[in-house]
Amino acid sequence: MIADFHFIRPWLLLLLVLPLLIFWLASRSGDVRSQWKDIIAPHLLDSLVVAGTPGSKVRPSWLLAGILAAGIVGAAGPTWQRESPPFVEDTAPLVIAVDLSQTMDAIDVTPSRIERAKLKIRDILDARQGARTAMVAYSGSAHLVLPPTEDAALLESYANALATRIMPTPGKDTAAALTLANGLLEKEGSTGTILLLTDSVEASATNALKSSPNGIVILGIGTSTGGPVKTPDGGFASDASGSRLFSKLDVNKLEQVGKETGAAVATVTDDDTDVRWVGQRVRSNFAQRQASEGDRWSDLGWWLVVPVATVMAFSFRKGWVVRISVLLLGLHLALPQSAARADGLADMWLTADQQGRIAFQHGEFEAAAGHFVDPMWKGIAFYRAGRFQEAVDALATVDTPESWYDQGNALLHLARYDEAVAAYGKALEQRKDWPDDQANLSIARQLLKAQKDKEDEQGGEPSQKPDSVEFDDKGKQGKEGRIDVAEQTSEMWMKNISVSPADLMARKFSIEAGRTSQ
Repeated sequence: MIADFHFIRPWLLLLLVLPLLIFWLASRSGDVRSQWKDIIAPHLLDSLVVAGTPGSKVRPSWLLAGILAAGIVGAAGPTWQRESPPFVEDTAPLVIAVDLSQTMDAIDVTPSRIERAKLKIRDILDARQGARTAMVAYSGSAHLVLPPTEDAALLESYANALATRIMPTPGKDTAAALTLANGLLEKEGSTGTILLLTDSVEASATNALKSSPNGIVILGIGTSTGGPVKTPDGGFASDASGSRLFSKLDVNKLEQVGKETGAAVATVTDDDTDVRWVGQRVRSNFAQRQASEGDRWSDLGWWLVVPVATVMAFSFRKGWVVRISVLLLGLHLALPQSAARADGLADMWLTADQQGRIAFQHGEFEAAAGHFVDPMWKGIAFYRAGRFQEAVDALATVDTPESWYDQGNALLHLARYDEAVAAYGKALEQRKDWPDDQANLSIARQLLKAQKDKEDEQGGEPSQKPDSVEFDDKGKQGKEGRIDVAEQTSEMWMKNISVSPADLMARKFSIEAGRTSQ
């Protein structure tokens, strides 16, 4: 934070010479003896000088200098944190890595650890409302289930098909799962969060957890008392000694892993507390990324209004030349905003853009758009007010990647998908590898394609009825031919065949494991 501290408008700090000048002039004007010592003899001056009435030790000139200094520092725009760019969707990328090792079939939680994990995945997807999510399955090897997608139904379908039997390699390799998950987020062009749904983390994965560029969240599934591990045939698994395999969740070990690696750790609950906790961690990681990668520095100089206003409260005293100005300011702050505007007081103290920013922060987007002179902020205000065409018109005067990006968002709302694609493309030309723009460009292209496909379908239908319909009565008995029943049956079987997601994943994982071992 300290390293990021700077001033947005540092050149305004040059005005700090004014309060110093006021302080210096005030100090000289208060010394009557120094003003007359060269004109009146010292023995006469002592008799002529009349001491003033003792008053406050704090002189008005000092307070005025302090007010000016605080105001100048505030106007210079002190800042140490970024603000999120307008219109950037909170996609909060997430990769869910599901442990499918043998112990996940333990029944210490109902109905089993893996089944409980599936329920939690469904609840997490419901809470994320279509944000981009990927899924990885791992045991002794790690495999991609689904790449990042917003299709919650598809994710739920594959999550429901997860089972320990589909994994080709026994054991547990959390590091491999993290490597695969990090690679998925890297291809997305952004950092995100990796959620591990597991009953343990092996010591060999510590370095992988520490070095991950993405946030790590571990949700432990199981109980400290443990339970037997079931087999696919309904029996119970045995350990090397022939005894029934009994698996326990080592909560203390998971917490220790969290302390050593910085990962957020929690255990599964019967209600949705754990789901909400996961959502908070994902949003927190996303907020940190936005704070470090945001396009605008947040102007925090307005906080100095509080001390300035406090000092100004002492200005209501006899002898202050700024008393009338302070009184007008007090009236402006006391009156409702609409009344202040009607009297013209707002224009005395605030620029049009400042008045627009105040209205914008209060959610008065229509009023804000009417005040803003800056075309970017005017366009943003129009966008927030739902006046998308006016937003495009205002933003069209600015040739920056942010302006083109915002125009693309407004054009999407207007269903002008071809223009939106062009606008997002312009933004990418000026700002390479902008993940938010790339994501919205992909959406715009999909919508444009869907629009064209719909137009083609409508255009392909006959628009006019035929003048007449004639039937050929010749050869009513048909023409001799031969149908290959075997070929027909085979074709019908190929069309109707369905492979369950579980079987599909089992085959895919087995092939991938075979390639790795070669």
